[in-house]
Amino acid sequence: MRLILLLALTAMSGAAWAAETIFAPLSIYQGTWKVTRASAGAKPDELVNQCALLGKYFACQQTINGQQGNLVVYVPASTPGHFYTQNITPAGRATGRANLEVEGNKWVYTNTWDQGGSTTYYRTTNLFTGKNKIHFEQEESSDGKDYKVTGSGDEVRTGKGQ
Repeated sequence: MRLILLLALTAMSGAAWAAETIFAPLSIYQGTWKVTRASAGAKPDELVNQCALLGKYFACQQTINGQQGNLVVYVPASTPGHFYTQNITPAGRATGRANLEVEGNKWVYTNTWDQGGSTTYYRTTNLFTGKNKIHFEQEESSDGKDYKVTGSGDEVRTGKGQ
């Protein structure tokens, strides 16, 4: 009986270690960030990410300027560094599955929006320059090939993080 219990505990701790390893790159987003958009006259925002490993999921509750934002849930896909994401609004609505590719210090979120026969493709690239700074670019495309930059800026960690 002790052997069975020991094997079960070993398997569970191995599974927890594997989940922590898979999600390790995402934990850098934990903390408080000052978000400054590149557009003229844009006022900086405060973004707080409270992130946690929840079984086979990783999630970040986002608060923007003191107001509850979305819960972002990350699910590992079949290839390393690829995740499916789902935003859940404070009203409990899911916004649709998106993708995240993490390659070192570069994160690329992609998703689409279908509007009665036409599809808009979205891409957000986060480039981490250290643990405390991110440069981001948001882009749109009508064909999934030619993208136009619609926004950019920087996030700088101002509070507790990794």
